[in-house]
Amino acid sequence: MTDEHVKQDEQVQEQPEQEVVDDRLLRLAADFENYKKRAARERQEYVALANERLIAELIPILDDLERALSAAEQHEEAQLEEGVRLVHNSLASLLERHGLTPIDTEGKFDPHVHEALLSQPSQAEEGAVIDVVQKGYKLGDRVVRPARVVVAAPQEEPAGDA
Repeated sequence: MTDEHVKQDEQVQEQPEQEVVDDRLLRLAADFENYKKRAARERQEYVALANERLIAELIPILDDLERALSAAEQHEEAQLEEGVRLVHNSLASLLERHGLTPIDTEGKFDPHVHEALLSQPSQAEEGAVIDVVQKGYKLGDRVVRPARVVVAAPQEEPAGDA
């Protein structure tokens, strides 16, 4: 056999091996695409399930609100206040069970969890939170809504008579 015949035989043998490799790569790519689609579908199902659970737990609070509105129509202020307080407590405890916690607003201003709306001269230490305009909340370690606060500024010096 000449060198030319040997080269042709090697090319013929390489061609089926290359086809096998190409076929395996195509199958692997298809399997990966199927995996991505399945994972996306599962994520959507988890989100839908979580939303369904939350909605199911919010329905009794909706019922409480309807009762409070009904009491308001009848001008029963004591029942209205009690109804609104009941709704607030129900919603707060539901959100707490799902990991929502209020952000602490005592002490120094923390830009990671507080949003300063304004600063006012105060007897308090400079940079201390002196008033909370809107409560902030965390879900686990993530800030869902920062606390909107008023921060103490240095007290203004009175203008002296000269």
